[in-house]
Amino acid sequence: MKLLEGKVAIITGASRGIGKGIAETFISQGARVVFTYASSDEKARALESELSAQGGVARGYKSDASDFQAAQQLVDQVVADFGTVDVLVNNAGITRDNLLMRMTEEQWDEIMQVNLKSVFNLTKAVIKPMLKARSGSIINMSSVVGVKGNAGQANYAASKAGIIGFTKSVAAELGSRNIRCNAIAPGFIETEMTGALDEKVVQEWRNAIPLKRGGSPADVANATLFLASDMSAYITGQTLHVCGGMLM
Repeated sequence: MKLLEGKVAIITGASRGIGKGIAETFISQGARVVFTYASSDEKARALESELSAQGGVARGYKSDASDFQAAQQLVDQVVADFGTVDVLVNNAGITRDNLLMRMTEEQWDEIMQVNLKSVFNLTKAVIKPMLKARSGSIINMSSVVGVKGNAGQANYAASKAGIIGFTKSVAAELGSRNIRCNAIAPGFIETEMTGALDEKVVQEWRNAIPLKRGGSPADVANATLFLASDMSAYITGQTLHVCGGMLM
């Protein structure tokens, strides 16, 4: 029996990196995977085919997670197509790094809209089907930066810290209905984006981590799988650090 056999999972921001790793892991464990994308229909169809080739069911929906109405319409459509929503992974996120004295209002607002409001939007939208089923797991992607802060990322850190507070509150509200809500705080995860960085700088970051390596999307995906599955049935309101020991 696979860990997510028959479950319907929505993953936002799954076209690459951590989100794609989560989608691949969920498919391998029997989930029917719904992912959102913002622009490229061609890339979405390619990802559908790639995930389906593993023997599972995958479908992409063009939807802006930061848009409240779009999020509601997405969940309504998923319920119409699949019957329910068992797992939500709020993974969509961006960075607009700058020192606070140089940060524009637009850079602040864009981060809050995409990183934090999207979590509110999708979580609120899935509550109704999860309440009806009296079951569900919501997993919100935070960051170690949301726990410890980081120079040049006041907007990003605030959005990711907000996710942790939101997660705890949702867990307290919905726990009596058997709906769990947890957060994951990744550290330095090596993806396509970090591949463009100077190797010497990346190696310095690795050396500063107790496990002496950057994390992989699979490391985060495995933690997400645990929180999505019944293996974590008695865990809610928690933040799991996937950071190689950066935070202790």
